[in-house]
Amino acid sequence: MSVKPIGTRALGSQGLHASVLGLGCMGMSAMYGGTTEKEARSVIHRALDLGVNMLDTSDAYGPYTNEELVGRAIAGRRDEVVISTKFGAAIPGVSQAHGDPDSVRRSCDASLRRLGVDYIDLYYQHRVDFTVPVEETFGAMAELVHAGKVRYLGISEASAERIRRAHSVHPLTAVQSEYSLWSRDLETTILPTLRELGIGLVPYSPLGRGFLTGTITSTGDLADNDVRKARLPRFQDENL
Repeated sequence: MSVKPIGTRALGSQGLHASVLGLGCMGMSAMYGGTTEKEARSVIHRALDLGVNMLDTSDAYGPYTNEELVGRAIAGRRDEVVISTKFGAAIPGVSQAHGDPDSVRRSCDASLRRLGVDYIDLYYQHRVDFTVPVEETFGAMAELVHAGKVRYLGISEASAERIRRAHSVHPLTAVQSEYSLWSRDLETTILPTLRELGIGLVPYSPLGRGFLTGTITSTGDLADNDVRKARLPRFQDENL
């Protein structure tokens, strides 16, 4: 059966165009039980064939292994892909949230190596480091843009005030946050701020982390190492 490829749209107002739908790759390596690399690569290739060109990953996924998986999957197809990755989230047992300029530079270089690419299309600060002024973090990220290592900048799970401060240093292309029928808090201050500043929204878990697909009817449907089983009340049997 042939499927009509999906289209593209402008993400934000800084010049980035990406597919209407993106593919979050986190669950291929972590958090949701994982899968085999063969399956993951098959999904990525099928997505690219359908025109889904934005692939989302992070150095925290795995940690580190998801970027490597994505890098292997896109080998030979770099010109078809909008690579979105992130840095700065706390990794249990490895690192705390970090947004100091040295960490920004080291993290970017490490992600480039793992992905096997010369530049990252969209680079996010994954989580806020409250010990470092956001202006310092985004000053270092702006240097990455000027150096050609990164094309566009974003921030994930940040307040409206912090978004404004980051945007004043270097224009943001996107903010990534959870947004679905389960998570609507963005509607009070974040969405109006993004509309005002011309910043795109990349909503993750639009299907409520799988709840709204109807395929999960009990905790028995989740792998033992699936974080939804232990951490998210919506997936406890009485709530399902």
